[in-house]
Amino acid sequence: MITIIDYGSGNLRSISNGFSKIGFEHIITNDSEIIADSEFLVLPGVGAFGQAMKNIDPYKQLIIEHINDGKPFLGICLGLQVLLSESEESPNAKGLDIFKGGVKKLPKGKKIPHMGWNQLKIIDDTCPILKGTNNKFFYFVHSYYVDPEDKSAISAITPYGLDVTAVLHDNNVFATQFHPEKSGIAGLKLLKNFVSLKQSYL
Repeated sequence: MITIIDYGSGNLRSISNGFSKIGFEHIITNDSEIIADSEFLVLPGVGAFGQAMKNIDPYKQLIIEHINDGKPFLGICLGLQVLLSESEESPNAKGLDIFKGGVKKLPKGKKIPHMGWNQLKIIDDTCPILKGTNNKFFYFVHSYYVDPEDKSAISAITPYGLDVTAVLHDNNVFATQFHPEKSGIAGLKLLKNFVSLKQSYL
């Protein structure tokens, strides 16, 4: 079962529609027992880092346990950013610290927010959810970007005044800055790749 966490900071209908389009059973829930028993966990996100972390707090340990158990996890947009240690957007808020590093404001010189379609450049072709997506266009909406300490965790970038981290990956943890559910055929391909991980991780 694919479980989408309803923590009050996610575009739930959009990602739900994405999984429906590829024909995979899923549930949107804030029930801790269901989240704890999930095979696949998805953390979408829109809004501010600090508020998101307040909303995530009741589920923080469940997310960490899911990841530590080696089960597939997918963070989307703000759901990527909260995996880092901290953010310039909310200096007093601590992130989940799954990836050491920070979230920084996009530099001046480009329109902020970065909104619209941009091309994906894969730099780690071993990332399983990216199979068949290199040079495809994905839909982005964000004003901040992630800067992990361990650059080997960066699986794909997109150009926007600098090489913006588009995908992070470490073992069973996957996260995208773009919205795969809003990214047409390429985005649905990525979601299919994610749910196909069952044989590898479960």
